[in-house]
Order: sequence, then structure tokens, then C-alpha cells
Amino acid sequence: MTDERRLAVLRAIVQDYVRTSEPVGSRSLVERHQFGVSAATVRNDMALLEEEGLIHAPHTSAGRVPTDAGYRLFVNRLSAIKPMSGAERAAIARFLDGAVDLDDVVDRTVRLLASLTHQVAVVQYPSLSRSMVRHIEVVPMGASRLMVILIANTGRVEQRVVTVGLGSDEAAHDLLGRIRSELLAEAAGRSFPDASARLESLPDRFAPHDRDLVRAVIGCLDEVLHEECEERVVLAGTGNLARVGSDFPRTIAPVLEALEEHVVLLKLFGQLGDAPAGRPADALAVTIGHENQHAGLASTSVISSGYGSGSELVGGLGVLGPTRMDYPSTMAAVRAVAHYVSQLLEP
Repeated sequence: MTDERRLAVLRAIVQDYVRTSEPVGSRSLVERHQFGVSAATVRNDMALLEEEGLIHAPHTSAGRVPTDAGYRLFVNRLSAIKPMSGAERAAIARFLDGAVDLDDVVDRTVRLLASLTHQVAVVQYPSLSRSMVRHIEVVPMGASRLMVILIANTGRVEQRVVTVGLGSDEAAHDLLGRIRSELLAEAAGRSFPDASARLESLPDRFAPHDRDLVRAVIGCLDEVLHEECEERVVLAGTGNLARVGSDFPRTIAPVLEALEEHVVLLKLFGQLGDAPAGRPADALAVTIGHENQHAGLASTSVISSGYGSGSELVGGLGVLGPTRMDYPSTMAAVRAVAHYVSQLLEP
């Protein structure tokens, strides 16, 4: 569709329907918007929009509502995402800056997104498969146990305790110092998979009677470096769906069931790092209605973004709600929050 007036009519229908939740008629369009044409011309434009599958009549009323294709065209033709005010950006920064650790960052982020957008907010914990090793520490706990600590570039901290026959003399202290140095030399600054591969041959550098201890330490690290069950998401604002329950055909049950399947939500973020050529990896992704592959989400829209430290994306965040959504404001909120979370993860 190339007719700019018809695009303006579509934009007005989307905006009015999002605001009122009522089907939009030609008379109300002419009264609320300055198109500079007659009501008959607007009706003709609406008829053409309906032929193109961009709007439809939900019942016999003269009013029309956008289709998934109509929302898609509206989003694609946004000239710019509505910027957040300086006060809003400052409030986001203050709220997130108060976080004390990664769990607190995730908790604050998901609650903030739900509050800003009045939708269901979803935040993926930093993916271990995309994380990098920042530091490794080996701490003795008496003569028979060691605590192995791994710190990722995302601020994620993993601890494991291993039982060993170490002793507490000066030789044991020197051995732990060497193990720590060798671990850092091989793993620091590397991705988890790469670090794991490089540590495989590390025991061979030590005397035969020390190798079992080194293997035990590396075994603890491998539990973290190969961990997959930690890929998880956190939700907030599910109750917001009840506020707009009439936007879902018959029932919101399929949406709630989909939200309970975290693997479905993880898939929503799984491709964020694989951005098309020419588009930044941390750009917003918007999926509308039947564009969502899971049948339970066919009546929803999802707005998401990747976040990460530096140029590396380590996870995703976003919101989910009915297709009748304030796309410009919601997109602005998701983009702003992702930006601040990425800043918090900078080393």
C-alpha cells in the first residue's frame, strides 16, 4: 500500500482502537482526526484497507479493528520510536542502579518492565552458553575441602565445594596458588565452552600425585561451564492479562499455559543474537499475533530486545500482551530498560 492517506487512516484506526478498545467507524475518525477529506472518502479508504486485509469488522457493527497484518504495517512504518522523557529515563536508572547482585538486577528489571508497560514482563537470565569467564578462585575450607568460585562477565557467581585430601602445609598453599594461576591463564576472558575445552589438558602439567586434585577442581568448573538447566526466565505482571481479558478470544487460558512453558519463552529470545545483516544484534524484535510460532500466543504480541556486556548479547528481555498494544510506548520502554541493564553488566 503506497497511498499515504490510507496509511494515515490505518494509523488512526490503530491508535483509536488501542486507546478505546472499541471498533472504529469512519464518523469517529473524521471527528477525531484532521484528514482534510470527506467522511465518504475515509469510508472508501477503509474499504480498501479491508480488502488488503489490514482491518476487519469483528461483528456486524460499522466499526473496524486492525488485523495482525495491520498492526505489522503500523509497526514497520513507525517513523521513530516514541522517546522516553528525561524523568522516565532517570527513574529507570535510579531503580536499576540500586541492585546489589545479578539476581537483584533480574528481579528489579522484570518488575520495572511490568510496571512501565502494564504487560507481562519476561527477563531471561544471562545465558551461560554466551557468558565469558571473568575470574576463578580456589579457596581452602580446612584440610579436606575446597570452594571453587567462578565469576562470569555478567556478574553471575557460581560456587561449588569439592572434598579433597589437601593438607594445610606450605606446599598445599603453593599448589593451590599454582592451580589458581593456571586456571586463570587458560580460562579468563574466554567463553564458557572455550574455557572448558582449554582446561581438559591442564592436569598433565602437574606432578602425577597432584593430578587427582586438579581434576577434582576442573570437574567442579565443568559442572558450571556445561550447565544447561540454568537457562531460565523470570516473569512479572501476569495479572495484567486479566485487565485486558476481553482482548483474547474466548479465554486467556492458552496464553497462561504458554507462559508456564519456559522453553517457549526461551525460544522467543533464542534468535536475538542472530540479527539480520544490517540490523544491530540488540535491536528490538516485534512479533505480532500469528507470527508467534506457539499456537497459545497467536492472540498476543511480543516486544523483545537482547542485552549484554559490551558487544556480546548474553540474554533477552521483553514484554508480552494482547495485539491491541501501545506499540510505540512499549517499544521505547523495552529498549530503554535493555540499554540500562546492559550498562549495569559492563565490567
